[in-house]
Amino acid sequence: MRFMILVKANADSEAGVMPSTEILTAMGKYNEELVKAGVLLAGEGLHPSSKGVRVRCEGPTKRTVIDGPFAETKELLAGFWLFQVKSKEEAIEWIKRSPFQEGEIEIRQVFEAADFGDSMTPELLAQEDRLRAETEARTQGGGR
Repeated sequence: MRFMILVKANADSEAGVMPSTEILTAMGKYNEELVKAGVLLAGEGLHPSSKGVRVRCEGPTKRTVIDGPFAETKELLAGFWLFQVKSKEEAIEWIKRSPFQEGEIEIRQVFEAADFGDSMTPELLAQEDRLRAETEARTQGGGR
């Protein structure tokens, strides 16, 4: 099972305050444990929302771009991990070991193709497999 671990933003992350060397060292050690256990698929920190935009979609063609920063810091994200684990409980146990001292972390399961039932036709499944393979090849090849 895959789970996305969403690290909620706080006033410091939204202000662009960089973590200390001690925090970065602890996070590096934690991420190393995740990699050695075969749990970590991806993980990144995010720039403050002041550097971001939102795109509001209304109907098939109308798109409105809204520049950051965005209000309600508690609704924003500061980073994420993508875990491959056996259960939600295992994901929770890993997060309990994280070096975070303050803040909130949300854990959400990622859909798998089988979760879509009959809507995921063999053709759509083949397309998804092809796109994943292309993405992986680009990532491993250093391409964009």
